[in-house]
Amino acid sequence: MNTHLLALQLMAFQGCLGAFDTLYHHELTEALPGRPSARRELSIHATRALIYSAMFIGLSAWSFQGAWAAALLLVFAVEIVLTLWDFVVEDRTRLLPATERVTHTVLAMNGGAFIALLALNTPALLALPTALVWQPQGALSVFLALCGVGVGLSGLRDAWAARAIGKLALREAGAPATRFADGERGFLVTGATGFIGQRLVRALLRDGHRVTVLSRQPRQAAWLFEGRVECVESMDRLPSSRRIDVVVNLAGARILGWRWTAKRRAALRKSRIDLTRKVVDWIGAAEHKPALLLSASAIGYYGIQRRGDDTVLTEADGPQPMFMSDLCREWEEAAQGAAAHGVRVACMRFGLVLGTQGALPMMLLPVKLGLGGPLGGGAQWLSWIHVDDLIGGIAHLCRAGGSGSGAYNFTAPESVRQAGFSRVAASVLGRPYGFPTPGWPMRLALGEQADLLLEGQRVAPQRLLREGYAFRHPTLDGALRSLV
Repeated sequence: MNTHLLALQLMAFQGCLGAFDTLYHHELTEALPGRPSARRELSIHATRALIYSAMFIGLSAWSFQGAWAAALLLVFAVEIVLTLWDFVVEDRTRLLPATERVTHTVLAMNGGAFIALLALNTPALLALPTALVWQPQGALSVFLALCGVGVGLSGLRDAWAARAIGKLALREAGAPATRFADGERGFLVTGATGFIGQRLVRALLRDGHRVTVLSRQPRQAAWLFEGRVECVESMDRLPSSRRIDVVVNLAGARILGWRWTAKRRAALRKSRIDLTRKVVDWIGAAEHKPALLLSASAIGYYGIQRRGDDTVLTEADGPQPMFMSDLCREWEEAAQGAAAHGVRVACMRFGLVLGTQGALPMMLLPVKLGLGGPLGGGAQWLSWIHVDDLIGGIAHLCRAGGSGSGAYNFTAPESVRQAGFSRVAASVLGRPYGFPTPGWPMRLALGEQADLLLEGQRVAPQRLLREGYAFRHPTLDGALRSLV
């Protein structure tokens, strides 16, 4: 087998592996197009993708000779520089999952191999007259050309996403700062590198507060917030003499994902309840007690509402005997332990949080593909909140002084049924609506966890409204338009 043909076959493998990396990691699990910190990474991806597009299409059926061969060498050099730059930017802005690190390593090795094979033929090609010579390779050429089109579209997608993130950053920079307190305060934030935590920390910094973050990856957290926060790896590393005025406890492993096996239930409890207890233990030992502990919870506390039950749930309603209710109840009980140390404790029961990260990008994907419609009948209630209002609600509780303890529902005033959500999303995105999706495959795959999507809850933010909090995004249509 000649080296040129082997190089093209390795390029075909590169296309397949690159498509997996883009769809599974960048779009689904990491949701880079909606991540504010990924703007530079997306710009690099866009440039590399357009280079790869030209390479795939050009090399699929042409031989580069003379000056064209020299130009191809230059393109290889630029691609290598961009790849190394991408590695640096990724390490500074996010913690890559193990599968993505392995995929990137294989991509780098395979890319180096086909570039080296193509470079072996370059001296002979440089000696030939300058020309692009038609040398098709049958089905392989067709596949490489299709790869070129696909990676080109991916590059345009990333370029558009980087531009949108830039516009959103400008809009946020021009918006008035959210006021958490009069004068500087010291905040401790757990879960600071998550979707909500990032938004909260940046809002606190804009309002002029001192922020300490708890993160298992303190170096990455320091890079993420440009060195403007102090990072600790565990509560044991936080001195008891540190003055913290407000603790915002957001840490917790992602609830949606693999089935709730005994092992995964233990991991969910550990990431929420055990960590919250460690925070409360630190408060107990602290020389200067915080005035307030805001601890995350979820409307899963109320369990599920069966079809036909239109009852509006408020903070006065209780839990049900099921795992997600037990998890939230135990989580809140762990946080309430801080009250014994004279700390005001408020538990925030989050609904579905809408933002450029989190669950929304995955929920909108079928709608964008024209497949939006009722899921499992679509009659189940969906209680949501825009991330701006979630941050605003936290600020409201911080300003509440001595009041504002106990449970608060963090949901918008408007609840919608799942079918209504898909219909509004389709309207905002300009896509058709009506493609039904049965619920049984999801229940088969996820078990009890499917109740979160197929049953739902109709929850009202009674206490926030009663205390005068004004929602910036009270309706779903306006909330989605602000995000997409």
